[in-house]
Amino acid sequence: MKPKNQHVVPRPNGWAVKPETNQRATSIHRTQRQAIDAARKAAINSGSEVIIHGRGGRIRERSSYGNDPFPPRG
Repeated sequence: MKPKNQHVVPRPNGWAVKPETNQRATSIHRTQRQAIDAARKAAINSGSEVIIHGRGGRIRERSSYGNDPFPPRG
């Protein structure tokens, strides 16, 4: 099974951590920093990526905690 990337997304009442293929958030936080920390822990445990979205919903940053090939191909 492929690990699920963790998205940090804005919500009206704070920030949520939402796995890539799930409809529901796994956790909701008051601050973006708290949500990023929770997403990072989940990504490290599953060997996936954290994708951080800004207030407007656009991707701001991404960090990989998986098994990336180094050096990258291409």
